[in-house]
Amino acid sequence: MTERRRFLKTSLLAASTLAAGKSLATDETASVARKPPTVRVASTWDFGIAANQAAWAILGRGGHALDALEAGARVPEADLRNHSVGKGGYPDRDGKVTLDASIMDAEGNCGAVAALEHVTHAISVARRVMERTPHVLLVGDGALQFALEQGFEKENLLTPEADRAWHEWLKTAQYKPVVNSEVRDYGASHPAGRPGGKDNHDTIGMLALDAHGKLAGACTTSGMQWKLHGRVGDSPIIGAGLYVDGEVGGATSTGVGEEVIRNAGSFLVVELMRQGRTPTEACREAVMRIVRRKPKTAKEIQVGFLAMNRDGEVGAWALQPGFSYAVCDAKDQRALIPSRSVFAA
Repeated sequence: MTERRRFLKTSLLAASTLAAGKSLATDETASVARKPPTVRVASTWDFGIAANQAAWAILGRGGHALDALEAGARVPEADLRNHSVGKGGYPDRDGKVTLDASIMDAEGNCGAVAALEHVTHAISVARRVMERTPHVLLVGDGALQFALEQGFEKENLLTPEADRAWHEWLKTAQYKPVVNSEVRDYGASHPAGRPGGKDNHDTIGMLALDAHGKLAGACTTSGMQWKLHGRVGDSPIIGAGLYVDGEVGGATSTGVGEEVIRNAGSFLVVELMRQGRTPTEACREAVMRIVRRKPKTAKEIQVGFLAMNRDGEVGAWALQPGFSYAVCDAKDQRALIPSRSVFAA
């Protein structure tokens, strides 16, 4: 009996040692196999090029993704030529410019504001919500009150050009989102010599992976022009317009926010990547969910998704042709890529 016990004890010890050895070897192999992070930032639409460059000024020197994305998103927010993000954005049907924004890091920390008036940099207010409050989302007057308490400047966001466009719209007061551009050309003089609205689209969503291997995401918009006052789209809704999981990847969206909200779009994209799909495959499936649920509606609107996995691989897919996204890394600072789509041109 003593010999049998000694044999079992020795066998168990050997098995334990072998298992530990295999575990250690597996960990070491994984450590060796894992490549250094591909430092990269990607943004929706053509105005993402300028936003990416501002972000790269931070990422390129080893800075953090969250700082880079805030800096990048502030570029279109302050660009008066951009009528769908920040100051200069076209107003709601009551003539009020209201902004929505969200920001999220790899650990699930997030902050957002919705229906914010009188503050240009909604993305920065969203970050303050994340870092200085126990909340995720502040809206309307409460969001403005918080922003002013944090030292943000109160200003009039309705520019003369946007005001002229609004008064022109009031002549017919017809409301219908336009595929690929929620900003129509009303012939107003463009500050840069281009017709107002011609080169504008809607939300800017941004995703970045930094040299520390950390992911982050940001999203900011003035929402649909001529919307009902108080309407909030997907951009400030965590899981709809933006979602990040540091173990998997991040996703953001653009287009008609109501359809993105109904499908928890960005969360869906990340979960599909968790199951093993590439960013492109995940974005395509999220778009197809919209098509399968509302095939007639899907043919009349635009929704696009942009995703980045934890290795820095980027992909996108949209309902309609015309959606593009910008990618910036050490090799290319100005890459603008047309997204694939469900429907043909």
